[in-house]
Amino acid sequence: MKFLSLLTTFILTIVVSSCDETKKVIDVAGNVQLSGTYTISNVGGQAIAAAGDKKVYISFAGLDKTIRGNTGCNSFFGNYSLDLYALSFSDVGQTEMYCDESTMVIETKFMEALRNTGSYSIEEGVLTLYSKTDRSVLLTAKKDLNKEN
Repeated sequence: MKFLSLLTTFILTIVVSSCDETKKVIDVAGNVQLSGTYTISNVGGQAIAAAGDKKVYISFAGLDKTIRGNTGCNSFFGNYSLDLYALSFSDVGQTEMYCDESTMVIETKFMEALRNTGSYSIEEGVLTLYSKTDRSVLLTAKKDLNKEN
């Protein structure tokens, strides 16, 4: 009876540790897939074009799970966490310059999209961020294949 109990405990330990290792592999693969710079094409249902010489973009650094980018007016930075397809942002900060009203509207929508993100998808180089409440599209962006992070 002791042997059976010991064997069961051993098997359960292997199964649980295998699940942890599988999750780690999936998380690493997600970070590798997400890493890079993306040019924002749509935020909050509004099409985005570069604001003068400033491109609206977000960059993901998979090694330290940080983000940085530009909203068309201000630079921003922060952290992200990834759990399978769940994505969230934290400790997001930004510079505080004032720009023209239309650029500030885009910036506000962009920062709201980061705060409300719950999941993501990447298909054919297009990143889509989805709302954590109703899975509506918050933002779409195209991966910049010419930039390395």
